[in-house]
Amino acid sequence: MTLVDSRTRVRLANILWTTDFSSSSESALAYATAIARRYDSQVYLAHVIRPDAYQLVPPEAIGSALDLARRFAEQQMGELLISGRFRGIPHQVLLGEGELWQVLSGLLEKHEVDLIVVGTHGRTGVRKLLLGSVAEEIFRLAHCPVMTVGPHVPRDVPAEVELRHILYATDFTPTAERAAAYALSLAQEHQAKLTLLHVIQDGGDASPRNQALLQSFFTRRLRELMPAEASDWCDPELVLEAGAPAESILKVAANRQADLIVLGVRRTASFPGHLPPATAYKVVCQSHCPVLTVRG
Repeated sequence: MTLVDSRTRVRLANILWTTDFSSSSESALAYATAIARRYDSQVYLAHVIRPDAYQLVPPEAIGSALDLARRFAEQQMGELLISGRFRGIPHQVLLGEGELWQVLSGLLEKHEVDLIVVGTHGRTGVRKLLLGSVAEEIFRLAHCPVMTVGPHVPRDVPAEVELRHILYATDFTPTAERAAAYALSLAQEHQAKLTLLHVIQDGGDASPRNQALLQSFFTRRLRELMPAEASDWCDPELVLEAGAPAESILKVAANRQADLIVLGVRRTASFPGHLPPATAYKVVCQSHCPVLTVRG
């Protein structure tokens, strides 16, 4: 059954860029502004002041610490506004205070956000277990797609984002269906090469005949993701890999020099952090291109 409709154009009227004023956020901003220029989007610059970051501050000093944090955030946003980076782009600063997701979810609903762009430090191991990952919390909980820019993504982003090659990886679960629609629509919008990938796990001990049957079955399922009319503009590449999902996705993305990886993700409630990291988070942390996650 065909899962995507190539006639449906991705709508990116409102983009929210969330920042902690780190270098990883700076890299993500370049993508947010480039996408906004392409899609004539409004950009919301969001920063959340989190009182839980001051748990070690003496109670009598918390008020002063939060005042300093607010002034710092206002100064940083002011410098961004006068930098010229938003010239020609409708934009608005949003400063909030409170628990991260509670504040962000309210902003997403109020401003009808179509896409979140966020940078990540790519914490792994004990650091992720203790500190968590803001990016993962956002892409696991957000109802709209999230573009995450990891620490290995080059920072020299052109003013116009050109997606020449998009890699869509699927495990054929319901969470992947919505992501397929975005992958196809973006590929059509940018006239990009589209690679559809499925990673076969635990198939190494199968007989040659069973391996051939698996290959045939999953190739057919990948082909069924493409609507018939997509052949007018797209000649998709269907790829099957055997092995660990994250490593296989990263390998294919590197070999194809992908400009974007698209994944479906599941909602999870285990924050902050968890070990071992899930496939999507591994890909985000190690990818050399942005990763668009779409929650099913």
